[in-house]
Amino acid sequence: MLKNRLVLILVTTVISHSANAQDGAGEAAIRAIVAEQVSAWNDGDGSRFCQSAALDISAFNTSGTDMSGKEVFCQRQVQILAGIFKGTTKKQNIRRLRFITSDVAIVDIDNEIHGLKDTPSGAALSGDGVSRTQLMEVFVRRDGRWLMEAFYNIDVKSPK
Repeated sequence: MLKNRLVLILVTTVISHSANAQDGAGEAAIRAIVAEQVSAWNDGDGSRFCQSAALDISAFNTSGTDMSGKEVFCQRQVQILAGIFKGTTKKQNIRRLRFITSDVAIVDIDNEIHGLKDTPSGAALSGDGVSRTQLMEVFVRRDGRWLMEAFYNIDVKSPK
């Protein structure tokens, strides 16, 4: 009986450590994707920015424009980085990264765009000239690769 309990404790511990290691590896991979998005944005490279987008991504920008589908999403990133966002820099802080399952994660990001003269949505820039948004990205692991399945970005209203 004691032997069975020890085996059960050992198996439970191994499974728990394995799950934590998988979450740790998944978290590191997702954090690397978000960091690459920042790097690509700051380099003005819209194609690279959307490398992790799934083919059927569900995406909406701060104006409420539906940019769903990888082709449309990528075209929009290329367009804005060559246009209104040209020369801007992005800062992203992952506020929360939560695994729904071992293969699905929701990432809440505090997003800032520096160097803007205007915002596409018409939202007022803050006094320091920074556009602040809340960005939610949903990642799903498929065939060992994390893909961004959803991208929802909303303006943070400046205090009046």
